[in-house]
Amino acid sequence: MNTTLTLLAAGSLRRAFIPLQSLFTAQTGIPVELVFGPAGLLRERIEGGATCSLFASANRQHPQTLCDSGRAHGLQLFARNSLILTVRNTPKTADKSWLELLSDPSLRLGTSTPLCDPSGDYTWQLFERLEAGFPGLGESLKRRAMPLVGGRDSLTVPAGEMASSWLIREGLADLFIGYAHYATALQGEQDVRSVVIPAEWNIRCDYYMAMLDDSAVARQFYRFILADEGQRCLRDAGFMLASDAE
Repeated sequence: MNTTLTLLAAGSLRRAFIPLQSLFTAQTGIPVELVFGPAGLLRERIEGGATCSLFASANRQHPQTLCDSGRAHGLQLFARNSLILTVRNTPKTADKSWLELLSDPSLRLGTSTPLCDPSGDYTWQLFERLEAGFPGLGESLKRRAMPLVGGRDSLTVPAGEMASSWLIREGLADLFIGYAHYATALQGEQDVRSVVIPAEWNIRCDYYMAMLDDSAVARQFYRFILADEGQRCLRDAGFMLASDAE
């Protein structure tokens, strides 16, 4: 079979979807071209005519927009995530809690870019929640935040690197707010560590996908993502599944 599917997917899905694609192709013989990037910018590419069989986003908004315009259908929740802090390991940060780290104005805070990348949108939702609980903190974080990745003219993170640890190691930030599933890949690192944000303050990050191609092979890949093997790839990469208890 020479039909090639094209999946445009949020960059945070890379560690799950590369093994998922390999399994799918090994079982079906159907090749899948993977294109990763900030979901908001990928949506704009699709709207501009880019080839896309399935679109997997780190939020509902972008695939919903494509469905509303008639470009896509089959909107489906397929994974969940949350936010976490990554911080440089130093004597200054060693014993600080998540709240102490965020409250320390001497720590340079990196984020992704709102509107272009759902990670940035979720981060600004976190700031709003913190402002409600700790007046002044959320607004301070908005002023301190440096949207270093996920935008139209952002830095390019080298292949194989995680934005959070790479930015910290390059001396561009001391603290980064990103997706919690990356904590699994940071285990055992000596110079950086992940710090959990408690559930009562955290933001639930819902991942949705939609089909732009109604072919039988596109539907087959869509179902594979939702089936046991596809969901196992997501869980192995640190994601929560749509079926997990809230």
